[in-house]
Amino acid sequence: MATVLYARVSTADQTLQHQRTHAEAAGFRLDHVLADHGVSGVSTKLADRPEGRRLFDMLRAGDTLVVRWVDRLGRNYADVTDVIREFIRRGVIIRTVINGMVFDGTTKDPMLMAVRDALIAFMAAMAQAQAEATKEAQRAGIEHAKANGEGYRGRKPSYSREQLEMVQNMLGQGANIIPISKATSLSRQTIYRIKDDPAAAEAALATWGA
Repeated sequence: MATVLYARVSTADQTLQHQRTHAEAAGFRLDHVLADHGVSGVSTKLADRPEGRRLFDMLRAGDTLVVRWVDRLGRNYADVTDVIREFIRRGVIIRTVINGMVFDGTTKDPMLMAVRDALIAFMAAMAQAQAEATKEAQRAGIEHAKANGEGYRGRKPSYSREQLEMVQNMLGQGANIIPISKATSLSRQTIYRIKDDPAAAEAALATWGA
Protein backbone atom coordinates (compact mmCIF):
# COMPACT_ATOMS: atom_id res chain seq x y z
CA MET A 1 0.00 0.00 0.00
CA ALA A 2 1.61 3.22 -1.20
CA THR A 3 1.49 6.80 0.05
CA VAL A 4 1.51 9.27 -2.85
CA LEU A 5 1.91 13.03 -2.59
CA TYR A 6 0.30 15.00 -5.40
CA ALA A 7 1.36 18.63 -5.81
CA ARG A 8 0.09 21.24 -8.22
CA VAL A 9 2.60 24.06 -8.72
CA SER A 10 0.73 26.79 -10.55
CA THR A 11 2.93 29.86 -10.00
CA ALA A 12 6.62 30.70 -9.78
CA ASP A 13 6.30 31.36 -6.04
CA GLN A 14 5.09 27.83 -5.33
CA THR A 15 7.56 24.98 -5.17
CA LEU A 16 7.28 21.22 -5.13
CA GLN A 17 9.90 21.04 -2.40
CA HIS A 18 7.85 23.32 -0.15
CA GLN A 19 4.79 21.09 -0.45
CA ARG A 20 6.87 17.95 0.04
CA THR A 21 8.62 19.38 3.10
CA HIS A 22 5.29 20.29 4.70
CA ALA A 23 3.94 16.79 4.08
CA GLU A 24 7.00 15.12 5.55
CA ALA A 25 6.98 17.49 8.54
CA ALA A 26 3.37 16.43 9.15
CA GLY A 27 4.56 12.84 9.49
CA PHE A 28 3.87 11.39 6.04
CA ARG A 29 6.35 8.84 4.68
CA LEU A 30 6.05 9.24 0.94
CA ASP A 31 6.55 6.42 -1.53
CA HIS A 32 5.89 8.53 -4.62
CA VAL A 33 5.69 12.25 -5.40
CA LEU A 34 3.81 13.49 -8.47
CA ALA A 35 3.59 17.14 -9.48
CA ASP A 36 2.07 19.15 -12.30
CA HIS A 37 3.72 22.49 -12.97
CA GLY A 38 2.21 25.64 -14.41
CA VAL A 39 -1.35 24.33 -14.67
CA SER A 40 -4.56 26.05 -13.64
CA GLY A 41 -6.70 24.32 -11.08
CA VAL A 42 -9.74 26.14 -12.44
CA SER A 43 -9.60 25.40 -16.15
CA THR A 44 -7.64 22.12 -16.23
CA LYS A 45 -9.22 19.02 -14.71
CA LEU A 46 -7.02 16.65 -12.75
CA ALA A 47 -7.49 13.89 -15.33
CA ASP A 48 -6.29 16.27 -18.07
CA ARG A 49 -2.92 16.98 -16.38
CA PRO A 50 0.00 14.65 -17.15
CA GLU A 51 0.73 13.66 -13.54
CA GLY A 52 -2.95 13.84 -12.67
CA ARG A 53 -3.58 11.10 -15.23
CA ARG A 54 -0.85 9.05 -13.60
CA LEU A 55 -2.69 9.28 -10.30
CA PHE A 56 -5.74 7.62 -11.80
CA ASP A 57 -3.54 4.84 -13.21
CA MET A 58 -1.42 4.41 -10.07
CA LEU A 59 -3.77 4.54 -7.08
CA ARG A 60 -5.23 1.27 -5.81
CA ALA A 61 -7.43 0.25 -2.89
CA GLY A 62 -5.61 0.85 0.37
CA ASP A 63 -3.30 3.53 -1.04
CA THR A 64 -3.15 6.98 0.51
CA LEU A 65 -3.26 10.18 -1.56
CA VAL A 66 -1.70 13.15 0.23
CA VAL A 67 -2.32 16.75 -0.85
CA ARG A 68 -1.45 19.99 0.91
CA TRP A 69 -5.12 20.94 0.66
CA VAL A 70 -7.98 20.07 -1.71
CA ASP A 71 -7.17 23.09 -3.90
CA ARG A 72 -4.07 21.19 -5.13
CA LEU A 73 -6.45 18.72 -6.77
CA GLY A 74 -8.23 21.64 -8.39
CA ARG A 75 -10.29 24.76 -7.92
CA ASN A 76 -13.30 23.63 -9.91
CA TYR A 77 -16.14 22.46 -7.65
CA ALA A 78 -17.50 19.75 -9.95
CA ASP A 79 -14.09 18.30 -10.79
CA VAL A 80 -12.80 18.21 -7.20
CA THR A 81 -15.92 16.57 -5.79
CA ASP A 82 -15.99 14.03 -8.62
CA VAL A 83 -12.30 13.19 -8.18
CA ILE A 84 -12.47 12.70 -4.41
CA ARG A 85 -15.58 10.54 -4.62
CA GLU A 86 -14.08 8.46 -7.42
CA PHE A 87 -10.96 7.76 -5.37
CA ILE A 88 -13.08 6.91 -2.33
CA ARG A 89 -15.06 4.43 -4.43
CA ARG A 90 -11.75 2.82 -5.39
CA GLY A 91 -10.80 2.42 -1.73
CA VAL A 92 -8.19 5.20 -1.75
CA ILE A 93 -7.70 7.29 1.40
CA ILE A 94 -7.32 11.05 0.81
CA ARG A 95 -5.47 13.03 3.46
CA THR A 96 -4.69 16.77 3.61
CA VAL A 97 -1.56 18.24 5.18
CA ILE A 98 -3.39 21.38 6.31
CA ASN A 99 -5.79 20.54 9.16
CA GLY A 100 -5.19 16.79 8.77
CA MET A 101 -8.47 16.04 7.01
CA VAL A 102 -9.19 12.41 6.07
CA PHE A 103 -11.66 11.23 3.43
CA ASP A 104 -12.25 7.53 2.90
CA GLY A 105 -14.94 4.93 2.43
CA THR A 106 -14.59 3.11 5.74
CA THR A 107 -17.92 4.24 7.18
CA LYS A 108 -21.13 2.63 5.95
CA ASP A 109 -23.36 4.66 8.24
CA PRO A 110 -25.56 6.83 5.99
CA MET A 111 -25.50 9.81 8.35
CA LEU A 112 -21.71 9.79 8.60
CA MET A 113 -21.44 9.37 4.85
CA ALA A 114 -23.71 12.40 4.40
CA VAL A 115 -21.53 14.47 6.74
CA ARG A 116 -18.39 13.36 4.88
CA ASP A 117 -19.88 14.20 1.48
CA ALA A 118 -21.11 17.57 2.72
CA LEU A 119 -17.62 18.41 3.99
CA ILE A 120 -16.10 17.40 0.65
CA ALA A 121 -18.59 19.63 -1.14
CA PHE A 122 -17.92 22.53 1.22
CA MET A 123 -14.14 22.34 0.82
CA ALA A 124 -14.40 22.04 -2.97
CA ALA A 125 -16.76 25.01 -3.10
CA MET A 126 -14.41 27.03 -0.92
CA ALA A 127 -11.48 26.21 -3.21
CA GLN A 128 -13.38 27.54 -6.24
CA ALA A 129 -14.67 30.58 -4.35
CA GLN A 130 -11.13 31.38 -3.20
CA ALA A 131 -9.85 31.13 -6.78
CA GLU A 132 -12.54 33.53 -7.98
CA ALA A 133 -11.84 35.95 -5.12
CA THR A 134 -8.12 35.79 -5.82
CA LYS A 135 -8.62 36.54 -9.49
CA GLU A 136 -10.80 39.54 -8.66
CA ALA A 137 -8.27 40.80 -6.11
CA GLN A 138 -5.47 40.40 -8.64
CA ARG A 139 -7.40 42.55 -11.12
CA ALA A 140 -7.90 45.15 -8.41
CA GLY A 141 -4.20 44.99 -7.56
CA ILE A 142 -3.16 45.54 -11.17
CA GLU A 143 -5.50 48.51 -11.47
CA HIS A 144 -4.16 49.88 -8.20
CA ALA A 145 -0.60 49.57 -9.50
CA LYS A 146 -1.50 51.31 -12.74
CA ALA A 147 -3.29 54.12 -10.91
CA ASN A 148 -0.20 54.77 -8.82
CA GLY A 149 2.10 54.80 -11.80
CA GLU A 150 4.46 52.11 -13.02
CA GLY A 151 7.36 53.56 -11.02
CA TYR A 152 5.61 53.23 -7.65
CA ARG A 153 5.62 49.81 -6.06
CA GLY A 154 6.06 50.40 -2.35
CA ARG A 155 7.69 47.85 -0.07
CA LYS A 156 8.13 44.36 -1.50
CA PRO A 157 5.72 41.90 0.17
CA SER A 158 7.23 39.63 2.82
CA TYR A 159 5.14 36.70 1.57
CA SER A 160 4.98 34.67 -1.64
CA ARG A 161 1.96 33.72 -3.72
CA GLU A 162 1.96 30.26 -2.14
CA GLN A 163 2.13 31.68 1.39
CA LEU A 164 -0.72 34.08 0.63
CA GLU A 165 -2.86 31.23 -0.68
CA MET A 166 -2.10 29.14 2.40
CA VAL A 167 -3.09 32.00 4.71
CA GLN A 168 -6.32 32.59 2.81
CA ASN A 169 -7.16 28.87 2.77
CA MET A 170 -6.53 28.42 6.48
CA LEU A 171 -8.43 31.58 7.38
CA GLY A 172 -11.31 30.27 5.28
CA GLN A 173 -11.27 27.09 7.35
CA GLY A 174 -11.46 29.07 10.58
CA ALA A 175 -7.86 28.49 11.66
CA ASN A 176 -6.37 30.77 14.30
CA ILE A 177 -3.48 33.14 13.65
CA ILE A 178 -0.83 31.21 15.61
CA PRO A 179 -1.13 27.88 13.71
CA ILE A 180 -1.28 29.81 10.42
CA SER A 181 1.93 31.58 11.40
CA LYS A 182 3.62 28.24 12.15
CA ALA A 183 2.42 26.64 8.92
CA THR A 184 3.44 29.54 6.67
CA SER A 185 6.52 30.86 8.55
CA LEU A 186 4.98 34.34 8.41
CA SER A 187 4.73 36.76 11.31
CA ARG A 188 1.40 37.18 13.05
CA GLN A 189 1.40 40.85 12.05
CA THR A 190 1.68 39.90 8.37
CA ILE A 191 -1.20 37.45 8.69
CA TYR A 192 -3.36 40.04 10.43
CA ARG A 193 -2.68 42.47 7.56
CA ILE A 194 -3.69 39.84 5.00
CA LYS A 195 -6.80 38.99 7.00
CA ASP A 196 -7.83 42.64 7.44
CA ASP A 197 -7.28 43.68 3.83
CA PRO A 198 -6.94 40.73 1.39
CA ALA A 199 -7.34 43.03 -1.62
CA ALA A 200 -4.34 45.08 -0.53
CA ALA A 201 -2.33 41.89 0.01
CA GLU A 202 -3.12 40.79 -3.54
CA ALA A 203 -2.40 44.29 -4.83
CA ALA A 204 1.07 44.24 -3.28
CA LEU A 205 1.92 40.97 -5.05
CA ALA A 206 0.46 42.20 -8.34
CA THR A 207 2.48 45.41 -8.09
CA TRP A 208 5.65 43.37 -7.80
CA GLY A 209 4.61 41.06 -10.61
CA ALA A 210 3.95 38.02 -8.41
